[in-house]
Amino acid sequence: MGFFSYSLSIKDRIISDFKVTLYMLVISAIFAGILGLILGVIMVVTDKDRILENRIIYSILDKLTNLFRAIPFVILLALIAPFTKAIIGTRIGATAAIVPLTFSAVPFFARQVEQALADVNSGKVEAAEAMGLSPVEIITRVYLREGLPSLIRVSSITLISLLGLTAMAGTVGAGGIGDLAIAVGYQRYKDDVVIVSVILILIVVYLIQGIANYLIRKTSH
Repeated sequence: MGFFSYSLSIKDRIISDFKVTLYMLVISAIFAGILGLILGVIMVVTDKDRILENRIIYSILDKLTNLFRAIPFVILLALIAPFTKAIIGTRIGATAAIVPLTFSAVPFFARQVEQALADVNSGKVEAAEAMGLSPVEIITRVYLREGLPSLIRVSSITLISLLGLTAMAGTVGAGGIGDLAIAVGYQRYKDDVVIVSVILILIVVYLIQGIANYLIRKTSH
């Protein structure tokens, strides 16, 4: 265990920073999941030849989604820093990082949701319309139900992507595993800390993917 001796000596900090990473991941995922799902559903149903076709709404949301997806996360951190400070009271720290994390994840997830729901069998949607179901009923009973396996799959992709962003946020004052790996592992030449950080991240990634695969099998029909 000689190679990992330094990691063992700071195990309390490693555990603390890992908890910070999970905190940022979970909270930002909740906000991004809710907002991204709503945005993705709206884009699907307002697209051409859909149940609530509205080219103006779709065009606006489509352009906004593309705009925010095109902005690198580090730049986004600085761009919305005044907004972050206005609602959180500070620009740094784990809680403050949740704001740019959410801003970055929402358009990504929304686009994933749109693509997942767009693949739902159009014949089932048309059948639901012929039965007189309301748009809300079609969304919940057809789009969301039929597209559930795909939604779970894209959710896992978004979570893993968001996990990577939390590591990046850690390098600019948010703390967490990213900060630990750079500030301690890289800058102080403690390679064992970098390896431990990577292992912890990989554990979370495999857990996310494993749970997603299980849920996909359970919901596929």
